[in-house]
Amino acid sequence: MTGTQNLPGGTALPSIGFGTWQLEPKTAYESVRAALEIGYRHVDTATLYKNEADVGRAVDDSGVDREQVFITTKLRPQDARHARRTLEESLRLLGTGYVDLWLIHWPTGQDALVPTWQELLSAQDAGLARNVGVSNYSPAQIDLLTEATGRQPAVNQIPWSPAQHDPALLDEHRRRGVVVEGYSGLKNTDLNDPVLTGIAGRHDATPAQVVLRWHLEHGIVILPRSSRRERIAANFDLEGLDLTTEDVAAIDGLARTG
Repeated sequence: MTGTQNLPGGTALPSIGFGTWQLEPKTAYESVRAALEIGYRHVDTATLYKNEADVGRAVDDSGVDREQVFITTKLRPQDARHARRTLEESLRLLGTGYVDLWLIHWPTGQDALVPTWQELLSAQDAGLARNVGVSNYSPAQIDLLTEATGRQPAVNQIPWSPAQHDPALLDEHRRRGVVVEGYSGLKNTDLNDPVLTGIAGRHDATPAQVVLRWHLEHGIVILPRSSRRERIAANFDLEGLDLTTEDVAAIDGLARTG
């Protein structure tokens, strides 16, 4: 496995997670089973995805000990008023007594930002979520939560790709000690870009593997998703891919300017 990130509570967050967005129930089950067989130990789902039961069944049937699998789910903002009930339903569907990470999927309205965060902290205190964080939040919104409660989100899950690379935004998270998880890194990338195909050719890798490895070089947790076993395996097989400083700089240069 290609490394972990340490969360504030001491939990090790595997740097390669398996994403399940848009995977229908049967596909979600089969894909998560395949991912766990291949070696993934981090699975990302959400109430919105409507596949928590299938993810949970896949983990249960995999033979991998529950404690060895880092499971994330997410709260929709429209469920914020009954956040605890929503999490309890997620846990029921997942077939587990806790999740390793519970995120607010995207910001609520301004008035509900802090009360919703307090609900997540309360669930953490009750042992239902080992870590809590946010998704699609700005650094200013993260600061608002931290200043109001004295407790900072462990993670912010945001879109990230070479085209969206923003070193200043990454630095804002680093300075706060907030781990960045990047999503849609492959979907938002032109994998036929000559910069990527050139680097891939030199390393005997695919452009997708190059993009995923580039995220890891920047300390960004990745959540690739696929329903094809060979792709699931390729997305995890990044250990021997060593990008040079020049490779990373060239990919950084694909960022949209202006």
